[in-house]
Amino acid sequence: MTINDQHYIDLVLNGDTNAYAVLVDRYKDLVFMLSIRMLKNREEAEEVSQDTFVKVYKSLSKFKGDSKFSTWIYRVAYNTCLDNLKKNKKHFNDVAINEFTEHEVKTIDNALDKMEQDEYNEAIKSCLNLLSSEDGILLTLYYFEDQSLEEISKVMRLTANNVKVKLFRSRKKLASILRTRLEPEIIANYERERR
Repeated sequence: MTINDQHYIDLVLNGDTNAYAVLVDRYKDLVFMLSIRMLKNREEAEEVSQDTFVKVYKSLSKFKGDSKFSTWIYRVAYNTCLDNLKKNKKHFNDVAINEFTEHEVKTIDNALDKMEQDEYNEAIKSCLNLLSSEDGILLTLYYFEDQSLEEISKVMRLTANNVKVKLFRSRKKLASILRTRLEPEIIANYERERR
């Protein structure tokens, strides 16, 4: 059974600084993945990840437990990435939203299900990198980190309804990218099987 985060937070707050290593180990991959999605640069993502854990450590006593600890860390990582983007004045082009019918989006989703898992993961990762930082982070938190709309709203400081709308738009953008990048035969094969 995994000991919950609060146990290690309490240890750190009571002077056991080594207990922080457990929390870092639990969340380092997730923080790095979120950072690389937003910054699209490995060195900057590594730097922001380190900055995130330094900030979390310094303000650990401020964590009230109103949300999950992971949500709090994601929010710190997200804000640190935003600060980095502002500092470096980076701007990423958004992918234009193409009009998709519900059937076309489902067809692409179902075609992806037919791909080998490794191919699927690689296709998603490369396509997520083509999205804007905000779109990539939304999709990553929702689909890969299983964060609820409420948790994402706390990370990104948006209303849950706003997250829902942005998530829908991000999904359409991803579908647009996937559609152009996937082998047309995969979609054609799937559509033939459905008839």
